[in-house]
Amino acid sequence: MAPFDALKMARERALDLVEISPNAVPPVCKIQDYGKFLYEKDKSDRAARKKQKVIVIKEVKFSVTVDEHDYQTKKNQAVRFLGEGDKVKASLRFKGRQMAHRDLGYKIINRLILDIGDAGIVEFMPRMEGTTLHAIIAPSKKAEQPAPKKVVAHTATAVVQPSAAAPEAVTDTI
Repeated sequence: MAPFDALKMARERALDLVEISPNAVPPVCKIQDYGKFLYEKDKSDRAARKKQKVIVIKEVKFSVTVDEHDYQTKKNQAVRFLGEGDKVKASLRFKGRQMAHRDLGYKIINRLILDIGDAGIVEFMPRMEGTTLHAIIAPSKKAEQPAPKKVVAHTATAVVQPSAAAPEAVTDTI
């Protein structure tokens, strides 16, 4: 239909001629109220935004002289973050003369990557940026879906103890 005829039909009905798909050949238009069109478009945009997952990067910091217990604690934090669907940035800062022993830092970060295992996928391998060594680990597809929470039923058991005043079974012997 010619644009002039479509515009004439829209005015007769007291509506607007709204361009739906401008890139199509020929462009697709619809006769409807423009305010209603904007409302529906905004509503569909909000629904699309609602379903989006916001990517959060949590950072776990190490040092070259990290102790075993501290390492395990930070590794467990990283696994928890990955389980919640967040990315983890493992960073290790070299201070002073530690820059001469970068291999120790690479060993710690690579050990973390190996210990995390199936919980995450390495997005950026360890690399130096100034005096800091970084690696970014993304959650694996299996770990992204949270496991259903288990419901534990607690049962109470009562232990009955005989009172001191209650006589025990008495047997007569003759």
